[in-house]
Amino acid sequence: MGLFGILLGLGLLMWLAYRGWSVLMLSPAAALIAVAFAGEPLLPHWTTSFMAGTARFVSQWFPLFLLGGIFGKLMDDSGSIVSIARYLTEKLGVERTMLAVVLASAVVTYGGVSVFVAFFVLVPMAREMFKAANIPARLMPATIGLGAFTFTMSAMPGTPSTNNAIPMPYFGTTTFAAPGLGIIASLVTLAFGMWWLNRAEAKARAAGECYVDDIGDIAVSEKVREQATTAGDFDPAEIDHGKRSDDYPPFVSAVLPLIVVIAVNFLMALVILPRVDYSILKTMGWNIDINSSIGVWAVLIALTAAIATVIVLNFNRFGKLRESLDAGANSSVLPIMTVASLVGFGAVVAAMPAFAVVRDAVLEIPGGPLVSLVVAMNALAALTGTASGGMAIALNALGAEYMRLAVEHGINPELMHRLTTISAGTLDALPHNGTVLLLLQVSKQTHAGSYFDMVMTVIVSVIISLVVVFALGSTFGSF
Repeated sequence: MGLFGILLGLGLLMWLAYRGWSVLMLSPAAALIAVAFAGEPLLPHWTTSFMAGTARFVSQWFPLFLLGGIFGKLMDDSGSIVSIARYLTEKLGVERTMLAVVLASAVVTYGGVSVFVAFFVLVPMAREMFKAANIPARLMPATIGLGAFTFTMSAMPGTPSTNNAIPMPYFGTTTFAAPGLGIIASLVTLAFGMWWLNRAEAKARAAGECYVDDIGDIAVSEKVREQATTAGDFDPAEIDHGKRSDDYPPFVSAVLPLIVVIAVNFLMALVILPRVDYSILKTMGWNIDINSSIGVWAVLIALTAAIATVIVLNFNRFGKLRESLDAGANSSVLPIMTVASLVGFGAVVAAMPAFAVVRDAVLEIPGGPLVSLVVAMNALAALTGTASGGMAIALNALGAEYMRLAVEHGINPELMHRLTTISAGTLDALPHNGTVLLLLQVSKQTHAGSYFDMVMTVIVSVIISLVVVFALGSTFGSF
């Protein structure tokens, strides 16, 4: 009955979340269903097991969500995202519309801008490009998706995305884990995705398809907002708060904060912080695992430096700087609480006696720890519809076990990190994924018209890169 309760709770959580119910309410309810079927005490598990898991995630990741939200909002309101996108699209031209949109999406998200912020700038610009090139609008979501939430979220070394950050405390790594494998995965994803997009464009032209104007302003429904905040790190409701500048900065000024993010992150993670003497912290009574903290600290310092940079470079462009800062900060609250609630549900499930059966089944999957890790991440990301939530649930429950297995089998934790992020970024983009739903709504497209091409560019392309990285990592180790 205990295992049935876990499955029933998870099933209801998935179904109702897809229908737009708030995960903040569903997660504890689903957890209590699992507790009830296990014959465990309800209130202690709610106030202790559930809240401990939720609070642990918030205390660990709120600074990253907070700074990421502020940075994304400032990049938007300063006009920097528009400047970068326009520069790249103008340089590449209408004849390379697909590549221009993919690269514009990739550049801004690799530099730390939330995909949700990027959507509201990239979609209108992509619409102009697709219209000029007479490419069917139904291909826009697949094009933006390839650049915005595939390799820049999970594979490219140094990306400050939440997806790339979550494994760090569990494996003692940084966002630059397994850089060679990450770059290879990115190139494979990009190459296959572009091949598919060019093929789809040629096929559409041969069939006589053309661009058709859509009518109406971009609006996000409350249902999609609830679904989106489960999968992302920015509340779409805050996108219209503050004031977007009409005076766009030059390309160099616009892209500089993104360069600062990557450069400062690199210096802090690999050069400066590892050389600091932390003995004074112990004398002051701090009991901190430094190896597990360096990666997180590096990202926080990098985002802070980038925020300062974008403010200094664009101070006169902000019509309402305080409101932009407030909106960025507020945008982090609902997403982190939503994902944290999912982690709380996972903590309750992990505390159930029946979970031992699930844990043993996962860890004993034939093929060794790497196969087990890949399967677990894919499964949980698919079930929850969120890469970050799926990763957090799996690593909270099994992270210590995977680290133990890595030591026993001589597996580099950096390889575990990179396989974790890429694996969680595959089947998370199923039809119920909040990022997919938001992009379709902002683009004014439908699952029927656009989702198949999205499957090819944001799921199949990443699965192919995962297979390549797994094969290389299993043969040559991490590099």
